[in-house]
Amino acid sequence: MALYLVATPIGNLSDFSQRALQTLEKVSLIAAEDTRSARRLLAAFNLSMAGKELVSYGEHNEKDAAPRLAEHLKNGQDIALISEGGTPLLSDPGFRLVRAALDEGVAVVPVPGACAALVALTGSGLPVHGFIFRGFLPKKPGARRRILESLKNREETLVFYEAPQRVAKVLPEFVEIFGADRAACLARELTKIHETFWRLPLGALAERVATEPPRGECTLLVAGVGRHAPENEDEPDRV
Repeated sequence: MALYLVATPIGNLSDFSQRALQTLEKVSLIAAEDTRSARRLLAAFNLSMAGKELVSYGEHNEKDAAPRLAEHLKNGQDIALISEGGTPLLSDPGFRLVRAALDEGVAVVPVPGACAALVALTGSGLPVHGFIFRGFLPKKPGARRRILESLKNREETLVFYEAPQRVAKVLPEFVEIFGADRAACLARELTKIHETFWRLPLGALAERVATEPPRGECTLLVAGVGRHAPENEDEPDRV
């Protein structure tokens, strides 16, 4: 028995690994953050749901669902956990289930694959020797500013997730706290047809976003303290 943490594509279906497909084929229960997108994914790869159970596991029910699923694991049933896209637990539900499985002595087996944070980091042009992944920032301005203030003197590259409709709102705070000249990158629609990287100092990036609001899920990266803005601010959007 095992709990499999299966990474799913963040856009390009070709990124789904053979091991991930084999894992979803063999388990009898799949816990999905979004059961509708899970069904579409399974259908895209002709994975039959015969003999399988697909259950919802998200922020709305994680507290109650984790112990129930742990009982299934304890009784010898293999479970695969998938998020709506990317690697489970990274700004997605799953931590409670992992802890519950470990408390029951059940093996937790990561099945690696796509991760927006790493895709954005490697394509950003910013230093990758050390980075801090902070995920989604709080919606409340005070809580958000406290986190940003705590990070402004870190040397590592900072990685955040942000909804496209909020990027223009939060970037002025980044400029105020980190400075307009701090090197940054906004990555969007990763692995998809319209994948883009805007590699600009924070001030210029805020101006561009204000006039050209991004679409699609966004990953925002900021260089660590002491890292200067790239000399060429007119890099092409695409890699």
